[in-house]
Amino acid sequence: MTRPSRIISGLENLLFFWLGLTTILIIGGNNLAIPAFLQVFGRLHPLILHFPIVILLMGIATIWIKEQTWKDAGRMFLLLGSNFAGITVVAGLILAAEDYEGNSLDWHKWLGIISLALSIFIYFLVKKPNLSQKTFSSFLAICLILTGHFGANLTHGEDFLLAPIQSKEEKQIALEEAEIFGDLVMPIFETKCISCHKEGKIKGELRLDDLEALKKGGESGPFLVAGDPENSLFLQKIHLPLEDEEHMPPKNKTQLTDEEIELLKTWVASGASFDQKISELEETSPLYILASQKFSAQKTYEFDPASDSDIQSLNNFFRKVKPLHPESPALEVAYFGASSFDPNSLKDFKKIKNQVVKVNLNRMPLEGVSLQFLEDLKNLEELQMNFTGLQPDQIQVLEKLPNLKKLAISGNNLGPESMAPLSKLNQLNYLYFWESGLSEEQKKELQKNLQKTKIDFGFNSKGVILALNPPKIEFENSMFGDSAKIELSHPIRSAQLRYTLDGSEPDSTSSLIYSNVIFIKESSEIKVKAFAPEWIGSSPVKAVLFKKGRKPESASLTHEPNPKYKAQEVQTLFDGVKGKANHTSGEWLGYSEKPFEVILKINPQAPPKQLQASLLLNESAYIFPPESVDLWISSNGTWKKVKIDSPSQSEKFGEVRYELLKYELPKESFEEIRLTLKPISQLPKWHPGAGSKGWVFVDEIFIY
Repeated sequence: MTRPSRIISGLENLLFFWLGLTTILIIGGNNLAIPAFLQVFGRLHPLILHFPIVILLMGIATIWIKEQTWKDAGRMFLLLGSNFAGITVVAGLILAAEDYEGNSLDWHKWLGIISLALSIFIYFLVKKPNLSQKTFSSFLAICLILTGHFGANLTHGEDFLLAPIQSKEEKQIALEEAEIFGDLVMPIFETKCISCHKEGKIKGELRLDDLEALKKGGESGPFLVAGDPENSLFLQKIHLPLEDEEHMPPKNKTQLTDEEIELLKTWVASGASFDQKISELEETSPLYILASQKFSAQKTYEFDPASDSDIQSLNNFFRKVKPLHPESPALEVAYFGASSFDPNSLKDFKKIKNQVVKVNLNRMPLEGVSLQFLEDLKNLEELQMNFTGLQPDQIQVLEKLPNLKKLAISGNNLGPESMAPLSKLNQLNYLYFWESGLSEEQKKELQKNLQKTKIDFGFNSKGVILALNPPKIEFENSMFGDSAKIELSHPIRSAQLRYTLDGSEPDSTSSLIYSNVIFIKESSEIKVKAFAPEWIGSSPVKAVLFKKGRKPESASLTHEPNPKYKAQEVQTLFDGVKGKANHTSGEWLGYSEKPFEVILKINPQAPPKQLQASLLLNESAYIFPPESVDLWISSNGTWKKVKIDSPSQSEKFGEVRYELLKYELPKESFEEIRLTLKPISQLPKWHPGAGSKGWVFVDEIFIY
């Protein structure tokens, strides 16, 4: 026998060895004690699995070619490919004895075994051309492709193959609908943890793609301890040094951001709820503050918008119809002036019955008025009928409004007769029912009947001095050209509104009094408070409006922004687009490791008088005022320092807000301006991230 013949004979005999060894591993399964050196061999599986796929597919291709030379080569491809398949299957069965299980593993394993058996069968079948080699070879090709597919699912995730052609558009979730675990916590696990802890690949016996398995924990114990971040195992491993073998995620994987770590820690500290909604949290709680930045306060709607002509026809001096939010198809309707109220006008809602989600009928004389028109408003979510003279029989229609979530009927002494119709409103999230005419026992019974509804019955305010609600600031756009119109309002019409335009705190004696529409012609920080006799002044509300400036001749950034927050880089600063109150919206430049520094070239013949910078502040996301501000001008290549500033630092968590830095420029000719904003180097002691570096976020530079 020649040497090539002996090699071929040896490889053919080896095929039966792989089949036998595979059979032993299948039968023995988890009962076999696999030594460490064989475990190393098993972990070669991902390295060698490509060889049999490629070689066998080449062998299959030659079966379809008529030339004998190619057929002879094809037999060698099949022989080599079958042996590599044997090695791969044996290594895979050894590897599967580790932390792997699930449907994807089962499909991958059995399709691999079938591919091995089928490749050996076809190899010997080639000698007998009277049988249908092409049919079996086609079936083998399908098995190989499916084996690879399920293997990719194990290592890269269920959607690995189709991910490039799937929609990249993220679903917008309204804050009121978002769940703490499902919409806030789970997405972090999915992107940073589940690749190693899921069905088919369960490292440390920990599985995170199944809620019950997550609660159970892994081989080291419970995954988390509700209310105790310090003793929650997964947080301990997240905070280990990156080089530590126990650090999670492993150093070769994408690491969690500071924000994600803070969010997970706060979630555990707040009780690690798995079914609570974000809207059920106290608005001052750290978790709510963190969560509120991740979701839109504006709910999205699927229905078509109403026609502009219909909306316009419904607007008059006693009724206003407008979008709930700019560009939203949802509409809110409000009535004004009880003396002008015409009950027949309620029938006009039919024109926009699918779009109305909010109706305000406060103080309208509704006694005896039919409310059957409400039945048409199937998308109605909020209804206000405070102080309207309602009778118990009128509210029976509310049961037919499936989407009604918020009902305000205070100031209507409906009495015990209202108990029956109100008890049927299980769809409500909130019920405001001051001056209800119910006894304390009846209030308790109504709350028992509506267990999922937060009911506000008010309280006896006799002898108690209350604080006014904050006023409301309305304007069309936060960035304007020549001028901007601002309107102020308060639900208590007798309240006096006092305001400032420089960001200072309004007082009850010297600040400007609001009496009519305000027009501003320059960037302003308007702050408003409400005052009234026998009331405590309201907390202030603030809005920042920006006048568009002129563009420089050119601009450049000294340091690149963080790759996650680079927007359109330097063009962002002069694009006339105001960033949303969310640092992840893609409209902000973010800096942490290096300072923000921009150099502007201007026309020396018309030097600007003032420079302003628009910033974002959000202490819960580590975004603070800059630690220092340096402002320079240059003439003939010589730089001159104009201003050194240390803005006041935050002393507590605040709402997400805009900040405007204003600096006067010298009355002289110059060619360049350089503005440097240094991020806070260490967060203060009161912050959960004390000692960490802070961030500076900038979206616009204005020069005037």
